[in-house]
Amino acid sequence: MIRQSLLTCAVVSLLSACSTTSSPQNLEVKSAASVQAFKQYSAETFYDTVNVMGSSFSNDGKSILVSSDETGIFNLYQVDAKTGNKTQLTNNTDTTYPVGYFPNDDRVLFTKDAGGNELFHLYVREIDGSVKDLTPGPKTRATMFGFSGDKSHFYVLSNERDMRFMDLYKYDAKTYERSLLYKNESGLNIETVSPDERYFVLSKSNSNKDSDLFLVDNQAKGQKPVLLSNVEHDATFSANSFSKDGQTLYYQTNAHGEFAQIWQYDLTTQTHKPYLVADWDITHMYFSESGRYRVHFVNEDSMTKLVATDLNTQKTIQMPELPAGNLRSVNFSKDEQKISFYLTSDTSPHNLYVWQFGAQQATQLTSSLNKAIDEKHLVTSTIERFNSFDGLEVPGVMYKPKQASKTSPVPVVIFVHGGPGGQSVRGYRPEIQHLVNHGYAVYAINNRGSSGYGKTFFHLDDKKHGKDDLNDLIWGKKYLQSLDWVNKDKIGIMGGSYGGYLTAAALAFAPEEFEVGINIFGVTNWVRTLKSIPPWWESFRKALYDEMGDPATDEARHRAISPLFHAHNIVKPLMVVQGANDPRVLQVESDELVEAVKKNGTPVEYVLFPDEGHGFTKKKNRITASDAYLKFLQSHL
Repeated sequence: MIRQSLLTCAVVSLLSACSTTSSPQNLEVKSAASVQAFKQYSAETFYDTVNVMGSSFSNDGKSILVSSDETGIFNLYQVDAKTGNKTQLTNNTDTTYPVGYFPNDDRVLFTKDAGGNELFHLYVREIDGSVKDLTPGPKTRATMFGFSGDKSHFYVLSNERDMRFMDLYKYDAKTYERSLLYKNESGLNIETVSPDERYFVLSKSNSNKDSDLFLVDNQAKGQKPVLLSNVEHDATFSANSFSKDGQTLYYQTNAHGEFAQIWQYDLTTQTHKPYLVADWDITHMYFSESGRYRVHFVNEDSMTKLVATDLNTQKTIQMPELPAGNLRSVNFSKDEQKISFYLTSDTSPHNLYVWQFGAQQATQLTSSLNKAIDEKHLVTSTIERFNSFDGLEVPGVMYKPKQASKTSPVPVVIFVHGGPGGQSVRGYRPEIQHLVNHGYAVYAINNRGSSGYGKTFFHLDDKKHGKDDLNDLIWGKKYLQSLDWVNKDKIGIMGGSYGGYLTAAALAFAPEEFEVGINIFGVTNWVRTLKSIPPWWESFRKALYDEMGDPATDEARHRAISPLFHAHNIVKPLMVVQGANDPRVLQVESDELVEAVKKNGTPVEYVLFPDEGHGFTKKKNRITASDAYLKFLQSHL
């Protein structure tokens, strides 16, 4: 979905807190049925975990490239695929994201930006440890686009020529000499390239409901791109990948129902047919290098379901017995004899595993949860639904504290995801577990406009922001007040990015509904934000304007729904959290809101991180933020 990549809260799973308490407390919690003992932990304890990302194998299959924040900042490590022993490869002061090993040696590709400014560069770490920036330039934004079919070259998207558009470059995998493969002057997005480079697939955003795919044949000089999105009604299309022989294109579309399906296009017969269909969105699909194995993921009611298939036998691969949780980030070794993957649950951060096909057990290579935390003391979420003001059923992810009971009702925080168009999903979220552990229920709502529940639900908030979606939050509060274990007078709201906007909107436009609000880098002045979006969003500009309104014609409405211009209404305590380098929600937005609310005599707290952007990636900052959330709630809720 286009909208998810625009204002989505990149930090939802990264924010957390730190209490000054250095050791767990033993508590006795009485419920209606029993007395249960559990421990309360500081945020520092919750964040004394090791977050790991990346799962690509080395050429020989003996190592896996990851990024770990065990030192406080994500850096690259090489993990032994048998023992789990790690060797640190980089020591950067900015968050470093792994791309992968080169196909035939142990050189490594990675990306990083500067202080969260989202100007990512692509780097290579040579075997001797030296590092080279492959995409230099003070305003360059670049991303890896994969290797050629014969692995002699790799592709990079870069906006160095024009900040608005991403051009496609071809790099020699040995010398790094490059050539411009596709000059993007039309603003179309390059989606995928066939293994032999004969075909490009481009996409065009027509609106936030409609996009097109085009096939370009490099051998047919002067021939116009072929339109692949062959439906007359509005629908979204995005390319997935080509088959190994380059004769079949797989693509994702919601053209044939409420949910995204995978279809295939035969380049020889020029025919389309369904390939994978589910009752929920199919979010990703990819193949192993030989094409024998296929992996796809289904977004089933806020949980990710993985399906791996052996295409030689057309049978689903039976995984070994594993702890309860969701599998993600599956990668195959070069010989396709083993896979790496992550397993996560509500009560455990994702851990890296390796499994040899046919083996009875998988090997767990990481142990991410702090050993000081007993997993039994954490809370497993449930999916709870309510009917909103117009009868629409709205889902959400509920975290009920162990302290909560009919005789001991607890305060609740409604947590609003980013977007518009994001989704709250199940899985380990330390900032939520920290609040729940300290007696605050959290209801992570999927209000109208959220992804994952069909395209009709997704578009219900178009140009109704701060109104219908805000009403969902208010009716969510009414639902919470109907639960006998909830303190009906102590319900607050918090969220990041678009969720931060709805938090500020709730306090400004429904000032008596919520007792407190925590706005985490949320938009508060749509007039400014929509005029100052980053230049590299140019290809999505129209879709964003279809969603939110064009600032050239809708400024009056933008002003009407912007909390900053109605800050005089805010009478309930507010916390604002901001990264100084945020290119999406500029610091000035938070500065102005804080000053405006102070004039009301309303309690307002401001936490500003000078070395973060739209999301907090450094562990010390995540701890500081989460500690601030808890202290603010303890003071005001």
